[in-house]
Amino acid sequence: MAVKKIYQLGSDILRKKSVGVKKFDDQLVKTVNDLRDTLKDFQKRFKIGRAIAAPQIGVHQKIVYFNKDHEILMVNPEIVEKSSETFQVWDSCFSFKVSFFVKIERAKRIKVKYQDIKGNQYIKIFEDDLSELFQHEIDHLYGILATDRLKSKKDIIMREVWEERYNK
Repeated sequence: MAVKKIYQLGSDILRKKSVGVKKFDDQLVKTVNDLRDTLKDFQKRFKIGRAIAAPQIGVHQKIVYFNKDHEILMVNPEIVEKSSETFQVWDSCFSFKVSFFVKIERAKRIKVKYQDIKGNQYIKIFEDDLSELFQHEIDHLYGILATDRLKSKKDIIMREVWEERYNK
């Protein structure tokens, strides 16, 4: 268990596709604890953030860890359904040090199949902000960053401007 380095935009590490977790063992527990510690540290330092994906700390396994008001651990998450209804959102990333935001389009509702730390399977529906968040995190598992989803170069703003406009 440790606070790990978060790889930044431009690093080849973030572009590598992850593999599915096959062993639900002590190594998985260690990786989850590293994700937990790294997320807590980032939240403390930057006062923002809800989730982290394993590739962001250099582990190319399909693992997503969320902790805001409760914890959600997704091992081998797969989006099995997306709503046709979409919405636009200002998205940022730990791998941008939340220095800037990009406006992108996401599905309003998703259904995700995933496993827990013991391998038990779940299927859950997420809407609105959690739908957007888990799409973002699951993208990381395939080497996709929020900047890849930009439709216009004009849809990028610095965090300071975003906070002035949208985070009052």
